[in-house]
Amino acid sequence: MRQSAPRLPRTYGGAPLSTASPPRTGRTRRSRFFTRVAAVVAALAVPVTGLVALAGPAQAAASATATYTKVSDWGTGFEGKWTVKNTGTTTLTSWTVEWDYPAGTTVTSAWDATVTSSGTHWTGKNVGWNGTLSPGASISFGFNGAGSGAPSGCKVNGGSCDGTTQPGDNPPSAPGAPTAGGITDTGLTLSWSAATDDKGIKNYDVYRGGAKIATVTGTSYADSGLTKGTTYTYNVVARDTADQTGASSAHVSFTTTGGTVPPDPGGKVKLGYFTEWGVYGRNYHVKNLVTSGSAAKITHINYAFGNVQNGACTIGDAYADYDKAYTADQSVDGVADTWDQPLRGNFNQLRKLKAKYPNIKILWSFGGWTWSGGFGQAAANPAAFAQSCYNLVEDPRWADVFDGIDIDWEYPNACGLSCDTSGAAAFKNLMSALRTKFGGSNLVTAAISADGSNGGKLDLADYAGAAQYADFYNVMTYDFFGAWDAKGPTAPHSPLTSYAGIPIAGFNSEAAITKLKGKGIPGSKLNLGIGFYGRGWTGVTQAAPGGTATGPAQGTYEQGIEDYKVLKNSCPATGTVAGTAYAKCGSNWWSYDTPATIAGKMTWAKQQGLKGAFFWEFSGDTTNGELANAIHTGLQ
Repeated sequence: MRQSAPRLPRTYGGAPLSTASPPRTGRTRRSRFFTRVAAVVAALAVPVTGLVALAGPAQAAASATATYTKVSDWGTGFEGKWTVKNTGTTTLTSWTVEWDYPAGTTVTSAWDATVTSSGTHWTGKNVGWNGTLSPGASISFGFNGAGSGAPSGCKVNGGSCDGTTQPGDNPPSAPGAPTAGGITDTGLTLSWSAATDDKGIKNYDVYRGGAKIATVTGTSYADSGLTKGTTYTYNVVARDTADQTGASSAHVSFTTTGGTVPPDPGGKVKLGYFTEWGVYGRNYHVKNLVTSGSAAKITHINYAFGNVQNGACTIGDAYADYDKAYTADQSVDGVADTWDQPLRGNFNQLRKLKAKYPNIKILWSFGGWTWSGGFGQAAANPAAFAQSCYNLVEDPRWADVFDGIDIDWEYPNACGLSCDTSGAAAFKNLMSALRTKFGGSNLVTAAISADGSNGGKLDLADYAGAAQYADFYNVMTYDFFGAWDAKGPTAPHSPLTSYAGIPIAGFNSEAAITKLKGKGIPGSKLNLGIGFYGRGWTGVTQAAPGGTATGPAQGTYEQGIEDYKVLKNSCPATGTVAGTAYAKCGSNWWSYDTPATIAGKMTWAKQQGLKGAFFWEFSGDTTNGELANAIHTGLQ
C-alpha cells in the first residue's frame, strides 16, 4: 500500500443512495509482496428494454425534459435509467428529477446521481461533475430497484418532464448530503451542494441533532463549541425566495477528535491476512495459526489473493488453494489428506480451522498490488463481475469455507502498479453490485488507501458512496514511506500521527482516518492497518528519522523490507516517532511496529471509535504470535 509521493504506496432510506465526483488522477499504495484486494457483488440483469416518457402537472420547465427507461427486469428487481436533456437555449448548471413510485416499489442503489426519498416520492439530483448541460446535451443516471410499479408524476427542475409548462410554485429540492472538513476537538466545517428552485434559493437552515442551529445564505457553515470525541448528526433544509422550505438533505453523522469513544457493542474486528504463496518459501501454513496461538485471538482472516482477469474473479494459485496435499503432522486436525479427496490445499485446511474456531470469519480477498490492473475492466460491467465472484466464492467445493468477499483495488481512479481511469464512481458501482449479489448474509469489505493528503487518493474515488455497501473498510495505514525513495529521507513507514519533518503532509494514520470521517464514513466502519514487517534503508549515518541513504537495506525476500520476527533480533528498536518504532544498526535504518507501539495504536483506535484493526500478514509475526496478541490485548 505504498503511499509515496512519486508513486504512492502500496461496504437507504432517506439518505443519499449515491454520490460521485469528477474523475481525477492519483497515487498508489504498497509495493510489498503482492497486495490485497477483495471483490463484492452485483445485481444480475436480464435485458428487457422499454422507453417511457413521463409527464405530470408541474411548474414550468420548458428548458429540460426527462425520459425513463426500464433497462432490465430480473423478476426480483430491475434496473432503471433517467435521461435528462437540455431542450433550451441556455446552459443548465444543475438538474433535479422527481417522480413517484407506488407503495412497494423502491430504489435500492443508484449511480451518477444523488437519489433520496420521502415516502413514495423520489428525487434524483446531479452530482458535482455532471450537473452542467449545454443546449441540446443529455445526461443519464441509473439505479437498481425492487418492486413492479412504474414511475409517475415526473418533474425535471420543478417542471413537467415532457417540457410543457404549468402554473404553480414548487418548494426547493433537497440540498446535497453534508460533508465535513477541518474536524477538531471542538468544531468542524460543513459543506453541501446547492438546492434548486424555480424561484431561486434564499437561504439554508442548518440542523444539529434535529434542532436548528443556524441560517446561512451560502452552502457551508462552521460549527463550534462542540465536545471532543462526540458524534453529531447534521442535516440542511433550503428555503426559496417565496419562503417555502423543501425536503431535508440526508442526515449525516461526524465525530469530533479527542476524547474516548465507547467501544463498538458488536465487538472489535481483529483481522489478519493469510497469503496463499506463504506455503512455499516462507513455509507458513494454516496450522501455524494454531501453533502460534493467533487463531484464538483473531476474528477474521482475509485469504490473499484471488486474481481479477477479463472482468472476472479468478483463482490465484490453484495448487496452493485447493490441490496441495498435507501430511498428518502438517494438518490442522492431525489427519492427512488422501489422493482422492475432493478438496485439499489451503481451502481444506481453512475448513478444518473453522471447525476448531467457529467464531472466525474467512473472506476471499481479490486483487492486491499485483493483480489490481483487472479492476478497470471489471468496473465496466459491475453486475457481470459480481456474478463471477459469487460463482467462484460460492463454488460448492468450498462454499462453506468463505463468509464473504474482500476487494483490494489499488487504486480506483488513481495509480498503483498501473493507473486506473474508470472514473470516480467506479468503485462505488462495483461495491454496490457485489452487495446486491452477495446479499446481507455475506460480508463485503474492501482494503482502501490511507492517503490523507489534500487531493490524494482518498479524494479521487467515491469511498463515501461505496461505504454504504461495505461491512467495513481496512484502511492501509502502512507503507507511507520506504526505500522506493532510495536516497531517503528515512521515515517510519506507518506513522500514527504527523511529526516535525514528515516528508509528505497527510501521510499518517490520523490524517487518513480524519479524512474518511470527514466524508461521512463512521469510525465503526474503519479498521486501522498494522504491518508485521519493517521497511529500511542502507548507507545511513543519522540515527533519527530524516537521514539520507544510498539505497534499500537487504531483506530476506525483497530489498527494503523484512519481517518483524527477524528485525526484533537483528536490528532492535532504538527509538520511537509518531507512535511507531525505528532502529539504527550499522549503516541500516529500519522502522516497524513492536508490541509496545501496537498497544499505543490500539488505544488510539478505541478512542476514535474504530471497528478494530487488521494486519499484513501472519507469517511476519513470531512463532508465538506476539504481534497478533498485542492487537488482541489492545482492543479488549
